[in-house]
Amino acid sequence: MFKTLRLRMQADKTLTWLLIIPVILVLFSYVLYPTFRTLMESFWINGDLTLENYKQFFSPESLANLEALWNSVYISVLSVIFSALIGVPLAFIFNRFEFPGRNFFATAAMMPIVLPSLVGVMSFMFLYGESGLVTRSIQDLFGLKEAPFQLGGVSGILLVHAYTMYVYFYMTVSSAIRGMNPSLEEAATNLGASQWTVFRRVTLPLLTPALVAASLLVFMTSMASFSAPFMLAGGFRVLSLQIYFSKVNGDMAMAATQSVILSIISISFLLWMRWYQGRRDYQISEKGVSAHRREIRNPWIKWPLVTLGMIGVIVLLLPHMTLIILSLVPEGTWTYQTYPTQFSLENYILLMQDPHIWEPVRNSLLMATLATAGNFLFGILTSYVLVKRKFKGKNVLDILVMLPWSLPATVVAINLIFAFNVPTPFTFGQILVGTYWILPLAYFIRHIPLVVRSTNAALEQLDDSLEEAARNLGARWFTTFRRVILPMIMPGILAGTLLAFVTAVGEFVSSVLLYTIDNRPISIEIMNQLRMFNLGQASAYAVYQILLIAGVLYISNRFFGVKAQDSL
Repeated sequence: MFKTLRLRMQADKTLTWLLIIPVILVLFSYVLYPTFRTLMESFWINGDLTLENYKQFFSPESLANLEALWNSVYISVLSVIFSALIGVPLAFIFNRFEFPGRNFFATAAMMPIVLPSLVGVMSFMFLYGESGLVTRSIQDLFGLKEAPFQLGGVSGILLVHAYTMYVYFYMTVSSAIRGMNPSLEEAATNLGASQWTVFRRVTLPLLTPALVAASLLVFMTSMASFSAPFMLAGGFRVLSLQIYFSKVNGDMAMAATQSVILSIISISFLLWMRWYQGRRDYQISEKGVSAHRREIRNPWIKWPLVTLGMIGVIVLLLPHMTLIILSLVPEGTWTYQTYPTQFSLENYILLMQDPHIWEPVRNSLLMATLATAGNFLFGILTSYVLVKRKFKGKNVLDILVMLPWSLPATVVAINLIFAFNVPTPFTFGQILVGTYWILPLAYFIRHIPLVVRSTNAALEQLDDSLEEAARNLGARWFTTFRRVILPMIMPGILAGTLLAFVTAVGEFVSSVLLYTIDNRPISIEIMNQLRMFNLGQASAYAVYQILLIAGVLYISNRFFGVKAQDSL
């Protein structure tokens, strides 16, 4: 008996390492090694190890780098504050109160999620730029000689960030509110606590994990933000943009140094937020039943709230509607005119008929599919190893898995440039930089944590006895995994896979540093069309990109029961 048990334990240990080895190889080859190469390049000048690059970065003469560093941090902090000021109140309004149109307004509040970063910035330029539709309308309405305002600089970046990132707070806080036990707040109220005291002493602590998670998402996204500063900043500098300029100017040593510093800031904030969240236990002893939404009966409150909701929906949908309208403007018909005067389906017809115009769409779909398929397979294997297997070094492996999530896309792209601009064993002796395959690899690396995180959550809820029972009945490990474990965790896998795919379809930041003519995705072609002032074709590409993302979200929700908020 003991011999059989010992053999089984040995076989189980062997299986564990057989599963771990491919995970370690992938993470070392495409995450750790490229990061190490960038780190070494920041210290390496003319064959010598030196701190000269860092001295140059922090020297008083290099004000551009110091200014970009400060701007990146304070823009990210302000983005967290403004996103919270929008997202948290919306979460309370739509989850605590019942009023006419609530379901529609709550759904509309998630619309920014289907706008890729570049498309979101472009739509705001068309609306609120110096020649934007809203700006010109106000100028004509009041007979002004000059535009009353223009989108740009710090205010423009913050406006775009707040619009596109408040969804993180809205989704996470909404989920937390729905899962709260209402008896805790009721008990505090019955004991004589005021509403403010209940909120401060009971509700807010229970929401802390959600607020920390959302703050982390917004801060990291803002630190990595490239599209808004790239198109709106003017002379305003941020660190992600400085990395791009250094690369374009051929100063790769400084690009490496800037990447290392940006990585340190992002990772430090991640560790600090996790430490802050872990200081106290925010769990409740019982789940309870979510509170019913209170119906607003006072007409002086209900109808102003409905009116504000309608105005809010219009504001939220304006970027989408603007892109649709401008996508109907034929090339060369809107030049000096104040507003477009001709509309047709010409841009969409060209998309379907001209292979050259269709090529970026095909590239985006193919590259996103390849990267997401890799994320799907690798995420399942990695999650199973981290959650269901015991081995030394699990915490180190978990950190390596989450590393790409804490690195901005510009840093990931720079890492790949340094690592794979020469033949390596990890690329089978081939140079990847400048080839078609570099972008799918970048998308794959960036989105590893998304699939692993969502799959981890599903596996942690799965009782180990189910796998043990199948194994005791004689089923092999692969049969048990395929027939028992995989079907039960599939919703969690699909949630992360969904987010990985839609993010890859709209990816711009890593694409602008790594693309070639042969693999240019939709986002790059949108930028090219804007440079040629072909606003109609650029808008048509943007609408097509939005429809692709919205279609994936709808299909996943309709047929697989996976909602967008489950991915976060």
